[in-house]
Amino acid sequence: MPAQLIDGKSIAEDVRIQVKNDVENRIRNGQRAPGLAVILVGLDPASQVYVRKKREACDEAGILSRSYDLDENTDQQTLLDLIEELNNDAAIDGILVQLPLPEHIDSTLILEAIHPDKDVDGFHPYNIGRLAQRMPELRPCTPHGVIHMLETIGEPFKGRHAVVVGASNIVGRPMNLELLLAGATVTVTHRFTKDLASYVSSADILIVAVGKPGIVKGEWVKPGATVIDVGINRLPDGKLTGDVDFDAAAERAAWITPVPGGVGPMTVAMLLRNTLQSANKHDPG
Repeated sequence: MPAQLIDGKSIAEDVRIQVKNDVENRIRNGQRAPGLAVILVGLDPASQVYVRKKREACDEAGILSRSYDLDENTDQQTLLDLIEELNNDAAIDGILVQLPLPEHIDSTLILEAIHPDKDVDGFHPYNIGRLAQRMPELRPCTPHGVIHMLETIGEPFKGRHAVVVGASNIVGRPMNLELLLAGATVTVTHRFTKDLASYVSSADILIVAVGKPGIVKGEWVKPGATVIDVGINRLPDGKLTGDVDFDAAAERAAWITPVPGGVGPMTVAMLLRNTLQSANKHDPG
């Protein structure tokens, strides 16, 4: 029986509506709207699209969005100075620096310069450390969004084997921490893993975040598994596809995310939720 689709658009829309309602309640109570500063350095086309979507989402949710579009030749100190200014700006609850940054800028240094209370991407070592110690504050948007999707379909986590394919700082590593927090037994695979198929075939929950079309074959998927495809890749013909061979995997899985329309919308929704959470901490009313 073909897998049921996990409708990321619908789940994300529910989150966005809840954030909008909570923002409206803040304003009715005499509090200010949450504020998000979005910094884009350079003219990377994909980054421009992502940033535009984030700004539009803020507007829809009633979150104040400030845009900082910097030239690709902007030096590192100028960016650090801007972040420090925003760290001290009481109207700004979240600071988002769109990655990737130009090669002459150290992205680690930039992300660490953001105050942990305003790190709405959830990448600061402080916030990752809190997650690792089972005391989460601001959580990485994509992994937390995946957990929310799984909770929505009734995933029990406990007693289940979760396999994460990919060990990036943005998805794979924090995804491991989120799954541990939820009670799953977790295996993380990466580019040095041998016999990937054997790990994939043991997964009750399979989360793939590599950025290589079709790296996971459908026939590897365990019958009845839940498959979360985080990858989004553009093929030469312009079509978007994930990291999993969708058609074959859907014949074996119980649940599966489409690409597009699966995990992507959740990332933006959780960014809005993090910004609201930060505002509630800075301005509790």
